[in-house]
Amino acid sequence: MASRLLRPLLFLYSLYAMILFIVLMLMVFPFVIIASFLGRIRGGNLIFRICSVWADLWFPLIFIRHKKIYEVPHDKSRQYIFVTNHISYLDAAMLPVAYRQPVRALGKIELSRVPIFGFIYRNAIVTVDRSSPANRARSMQIMQSVIARGISVLVFPEGTFNLTGQPLKDFYDGAFRLAIETKTPVKPVLFLDSFSRMHYSGLFRMTPGRSRIVYLDEIPVDGLTADDVPALRNKVASAMAARLRAYKAAWITE
Repeated sequence: MASRLLRPLLFLYSLYAMILFIVLMLMVFPFVIIASFLGRIRGGNLIFRICSVWADLWFPLIFIRHKKIYEVPHDKSRQYIFVTNHISYLDAAMLPVAYRQPVRALGKIELSRVPIFGFIYRNAIVTVDRSSPANRARSMQIMQSVIARGISVLVFPEGTFNLTGQPLKDFYDGAFRLAIETKTPVKPVLFLDSFSRMHYSGLFRMTPGRSRIVYLDEIPVDGLTADDVPALRNKVASAMAARLRAYKAAWITE
C-alpha cells in the first residue's frame, strides 16, 4: 500500500530531476560550444570540467548525495585505465563526479544522437559502435592517442547494463588490451547505488538518497603481453565482484 502511495511522488520527483537536468544542460551548452573549438585535447578537458560544474549543481538539487570511499589512497596525478560497473542510465552523469582528473570515457555511439546532450557527449568522450569492427578499432586508436597525451581513460567493460543478477556481466577485452599495450595500470571503481537511485527499467524510476563511489587498489600491468589479456580481465572482474558482494550491491540476487 505504501509503495502505491509513493509512486506518484516518485514520478513527480523524476520529472523534476529530468526538467532540471535539461535546464542546467541548456545553461552550460554555450560554454561547451566555445570549448569545442579548442580541439580534442584542450577542448575536451575543458568540456569535462564544465560537466563537473553541471554535475555539482544537478545532484545536490535533486537530493542525491555522493560519498567517495577510497580503499587505498588515490593519486590524481597518475594515469589509469579506469574500469567501472554499469547498471543505470545515471552512471554517465556520475562520471564527472567520480573522476576529478583529465579523463576520457568510452561510450556508446547511440547517446551521441540525443539533441544538445549528444553534442556535449561527443565532445567529452570517445564514442564506439560495437557492431562495427572498424569503428571499434578506430576508437581504440583514439584512446591510445589520448593516453599518449597524458590523459586517463574510462571504460565500462560490461559494455551495457548488467541484467544478470550477478555482481557483473562478462567483460569485453578492450580495456585490458589497451592497458597492456600502453603499459597503464588498471584502476577499478565501483558505482554502488546508481541502480537504486535510477533503475535501468526507465527514466522515471529515480529516487533521492546516497550514492557511494568506491575506489579500489590499482592493478599493475608491468611485464604483461597480449597473451595475458584474459588473465588480467578475469583478475579485475574477480576483484570488482568480490567488493560488490562485500558492499551488498542492491542488484545482486544470485
